[in-house]
Amino acid sequence: MTETTLNRDHNEFPRRFVPEDLDLGDWEQIGACYKLLRERDLSTLRDIERWLADLSELQSALGEEHAVRYIQMTCHTDDPAIERAYLHFIENITPKTESEHFALARKYLDAPGRRDLAAERYFVFNRARENEVAIYRDENVPLQTRDAILSQQYQKICGEMTANFKQREHTIPQLTGYLEETDRNERRAAWLTAANRQLADRQAIESIFDEMISLRDRMAHHAGFPNFIEYQFRRLGRFDYTAQDCLSFHEAIEKAVMPLQRKLRERRKSGLGLPKLAPWDLDADPLGLPPLRPFSNAAELEQGVVRIFAAISPLFEAEFAILRERHLLDLESRKGKAPGGYQITLDETRQPFIFMNAADRNQDLFTLFHEGGHAFHALATRYEPLFSYRSAPIEFAEVGSMGMEMMAYEKLDAFYDPGSAARARRMHLEDIILLLPWIARVDAFQHWIYANPGHSRAEREARWITLDERFGDDLDWSELPEWRACSWYAKMHFFCVPLYYIEYGIAQLGALQLWERYLDNPQAAIEGYRVGLKLGGSKPLPDIFITAGLRFNFRMETLQPLMSKIESALDL
Repeated sequence: MTETTLNRDHNEFPRRFVPEDLDLGDWEQIGACYKLLRERDLSTLRDIERWLADLSELQSALGEEHAVRYIQMTCHTDDPAIERAYLHFIENITPKTESEHFALARKYLDAPGRRDLAAERYFVFNRARENEVAIYRDENVPLQTRDAILSQQYQKICGEMTANFKQREHTIPQLTGYLEETDRNERRAAWLTAANRQLADRQAIESIFDEMISLRDRMAHHAGFPNFIEYQFRRLGRFDYTAQDCLSFHEAIEKAVMPLQRKLRERRKSGLGLPKLAPWDLDADPLGLPPLRPFSNAAELEQGVVRIFAAISPLFEAEFAILRERHLLDLESRKGKAPGGYQITLDETRQPFIFMNAADRNQDLFTLFHEGGHAFHALATRYEPLFSYRSAPIEFAEVGSMGMEMMAYEKLDAFYDPGSAARARRMHLEDIILLLPWIARVDAFQHWIYANPGHSRAEREARWITLDERFGDDLDWSELPEWRACSWYAKMHFFCVPLYYIEYGIAQLGALQLWERYLDNPQAAIEGYRVGLKLGGSKPLPDIFITAGLRFNFRMETLQPLMSKIESALDL
């Protein structure tokens, strides 16, 4: 078994309740800890505070065990022993913890000692426990387990995707690097190679997703909801906006952002001298300049990003050094590695780990800035005693990451000469214009899928194309028309985190507000950012935005001025 080495120091947060030698893969031992918590008397304030501390310690230990097994699985999708270890945990440990947490949430809500807890401090915690009890159903536990197994199967399929190109084997992320080349024939060949390779697993991926839709619809009905949309909104703790608000956001993006996207595409078409753009024409420089290649290996990527974090604040430089010193980074793309990028927290040692698939692209810088922002968020909350408060609502967690992108955007000279830095900044603003319609498209697709769970594969493809016409580009698909209908296969979120994506759009508006503030007063912006991060999940979502100096508003009145600022910066 080949494992990724993680330097985990348990001395800073020693265990007081969970035995040091507890086997976190053995339910009998774990169950004994839950039994002690179930049987504890909670008559007094002191009782319940001690109980909450012990529960948080157990959740942290289990959270870290899951994180480590997930890291190993995504870093080594081709290792059967690692796969078995991960599947053992999600099949034999996680389902039982779901039942135990429901029982403990009920115990907490009924506890006499709870009346003496500070109402403001525990408002969010109480609301979450009440919601947990309201939507929990025993019969959903095996369905959630099966859903997690299917998610792992999808990632395994994607991790094993490689194709021969230019006489060597490439992963799919590596092939995307060629889409920035000036040679159009090379771009075309790389795109066709990647798309055809992904289409080779079409039936397996479709079958996985069909089963996922059925499972998720059944979960919703078990819990008394008419569809998975309403169930998942409650499950994700979306207390501050509705599904209708998301649909309204789609409409605002269509009105305020799509005109800018069309201008960008017209400028690109003119610059490339093409009558119509093809899918392989979207990443190359429109003026024919060679692609930006800011680094040649992971070490250079790390070193340059360190310089940028230091230029923003010495605090970020010091915090990123923790990840480097403790081997909490896996950045390069390779065969047998799952696609995408993520930051995950080792909950017991309270350290962040960053995973990505760097392919020597400018976009890789922003991926690491993004995941670095998540890492700083995890480090900002590491002294929060309540386990559930160490994680912020996703809508603000993504402000932590996207906001870091926007501050780093101003410091790109660590990688580039002035002309290349200006070009990279232009590319990033263009990416924001293109990202918002993509977010709307992904979210709208999911809303349709779960509102119509009995749809056929042909209907699903037709809906994706309809949304492409609404939020996509007018491209020439004649060489591989079938990819247009199923390009959603490559989007991990559909499979692994259902209905999670609109958060990026909400957060992008928060990040752009942070950028405006940073340009006006960098110190005040950084201070507000860090104070917001430190709150974790201890306050309602709008309050966290306000504390960070931002507005929690994703309606037209917020979106339009921000788009106007970008339009002016790009001289569209």
